[in-house]
Amino acid sequence: MNLVDAAYQRAETSGFPMSCEQPVGRLLAVFAASIRPGGHILELGTGAGVGVAWLVAGLGERTDVTVTSLELDEKVAAVAAGETWPSYVDLRVADALAFLPSAVGMFDLIFADAQGGKIEGLDLTIAALRPRGILVVDDMRVVDDWPEDFKARQAGVRQMLTSHPDLVSVELDHGSGMVISTRR
Repeated sequence: MNLVDAAYQRAETSGFPMSCEQPVGRLLAVFAASIRPGGHILELGTGAGVGVAWLVAGLGERTDVTVTSLELDEKVAAVAAGETWPSYVDLRVADALAFLPSAVGMFDLIFADAQGGKIEGLDLTIAALRPRGILVVDDMRVVDDWPEDFKARQAGVRQMLTSHPDLVSVELDHGSGMVISTRR
């Protein structure tokens, strides 16, 4: 079984309902495949490991790129840690808001899939992008039964990404809805 299928199975078995959808994962794999030699990828919100599995799938046989994935919840992080990952994958139990200030300009690709670094601290995430780095923010489609306060925060994320002077951004109605940005 490949890493992506195994990650979806782990998510289902563990009852983790918030894994990235396949259309988002496929796009992550495309972006990972384009990373420059010696590049760095960051995922905020490891969950069961589905996003990081898609990133690794996109890298194929490459070993020159580092993939760092942060998960705040120790129990959730343990689900992803149950997989045997390539040596260039660094899974960490960490708070994105504590990690990001030390990562200014480090990453070629960031997948922001957690409250920390997306809903809170988005400015820190943007600062962690290298020039020409790509930021993928998913779960941007408004869902009617979501709480109104979350919808307002989601709108704030969208507004910041689409109006930030250092970013060129596009909204895509793909998967769970995404905003993809490149740092100038």
